Amino acid sequence: MTLRLERDGPVARLLIDRPARRNAMTQDMWETLPLLVHDAIADDAIRVLILASATPGLFCAGADIDEFATCSGDPDWRVTNQTAIRNTQYALAHADKPVIAAIDGDCVGGGCGLAIACDLRIAAPTARLGITPAKLGIVYSLFDTKLLVDLVGPARAKRILFTGALHDADTALAIGLIDQIAADPLAEADALARTIAANAQHSVRSSKTIIRRILDGQADDDDRTLALFRDAFTLPDFAEGVSAFRAKRKPDFGG
Repeated sequence: MTLRLERDGPVARLLIDRPARRNAMTQDMWETLPLLVHDAIADDAIRVLILASATPGLFCAGADIDEFATCSGDPDWRVTNQTAIRNTQYALAHADKPVIAAIDGDCVGGGCGLAIACDLRIAAPTARLGITPAKLGIVYSLFDTKLLVDLVGPARAKRILFTGALHDADTALAIGLIDQIAADPLAEADALARTIAANAQHSVRSSKTIIRRILDGQADDDDRTLALFRDAFTLPDFAEGVSAFRAKRKPDFGG
């Protein structure tokens, strides 16, 4: 089993477990990962998902280059591979619940693509991040590239893609490729996940939906976003939040 989903109360961990190949992603893994994301999202008990390596000191070295070399001559495989990678990126970026990447070790190529599709990224001080199509003579999709541009801006995205350079954690933090450096990124991600899980979930998930719509080009409200605002006042979380505020106590949103 190279991927698995572990549940711990309101937090699930989607673990990459192929240490002998530095967690390099095969076609089977690309096809399986979005299914596990959907499993976590469909579980009402889960409020936050963490993407991490099952082995400390690793994150993901990207796509399995040996598989590329073996299969890339097959045009049907190329289409299937492209579809599977996009489905994975889309599942992470558009998941209804927050997704945090805990990056402990190298986060390169398709591995970095996984991380930038998450909502937040916490990296170890020793982590290295890079997107390296220029080192392999390949091209990343528009969706994948847009995720990078959304994070770091077009000029830095061009520099990352044109050079294929690896960036240490301090540089990655400075340019916005990660959000935080922590000695134990998985423990820090878990603590952050539980903080998020304790908050009003309609607020959290609606915020993610609205931010994703802004990143996808929406500039003004529509019926859906207006409804998210209006409906919040009718939900139990609002009643609990107001009650806790008036009573000067911590709200209990069931997390």
